[in-house]
Amino acid sequence: MTTLEGKVALITGAARGIGRASAVRLAEEGANIVAVDLAPKITERIDTVPYALGTPDDLEETAELVRAAGARAVTATADVRSQAELDEAVKRGLAEFAAIDVLVANAGIWSRGTLWEITEEEWDKQIDINLSGVWRSVKAVAPHMVERRTGSIILISSINGLEPGPGYAHYTAAKHGVIGLMRAGALELGPHDVRCNAICPGVIDTPQNSWQGALDLIAGHQGGTMEERAAIGKTFGALASDGLIPASAIADAAAWLASEGARWVTGVALPVEAGHLILPGSRA
Repeated sequence: MTTLEGKVALITGAARGIGRASAVRLAEEGANIVAVDLAPKITERIDTVPYALGTPDDLEETAELVRAAGARAVTATADVRSQAELDEAVKRGLAEFAAIDVLVANAGIWSRGTLWEITEEEWDKQIDINLSGVWRSVKAVAPHMVERRTGSIILISSINGLEPGPGYAHYTAAKHGVIGLMRAGALELGPHDVRCNAICPGVIDTPQNSWQGALDLIAGHQGGTMEERAAIGKTFGALASDGLIPASAIADAAAWLASEGARWVTGVALPVEAGHLILPGSRA
């Protein structure tokens, strides 16, 4: 028997990246998946995001990969800025599977901007999606988990929830907030036997850091390239590695936190960053 046999996981930001990897990994462990993403409306509703985001085809591909792993999947379109849409996604999951045992609150965006030059719109959207959207996701599933007195809530923060990074204060502030939210959630949900933890990914190989602005930041100069990204990525952690961390590494951590193997683990911010945080000096 796989470790999540008979469980149901709702995953936000599931169209690609960490969300997709988590959906597939949890499916491999036996969980059925409610794959949630904003995909159909994303270009018109997040105009401060400087890179292309997931599409309806991406979301459906995630569902097909889940099915190929031997699990059932349903998709739901929801904007994490809307409680009503998230509540509807939960209702869809409950109608299909009758329970939701796991939440992976992964949906998020990233952009660059000097602290004093970030616009109010840029600030507001980072906080609304990366922090408030995580809170809304928890709010959507928590009553059901409390009623059943079981559940594992996994919030995707970042190493920037534990350390600052230059040039994206809005992102850093939101991800620090996710850690605080997780700890409050663990404290309040613990008496109902619902666990709440966070994963703090390092520099992950996803489309979020392959647009030109991100390449320039990684390279330290204008006109950064994917080749520089790959080479410099090898310096981000203490472990000898091939470079940027694969999204599957975060999915593995999520699968463990969702499982009975982590039955007594709650209130933890788990770094998955190849030892980045023990390196001396600043490596943003």
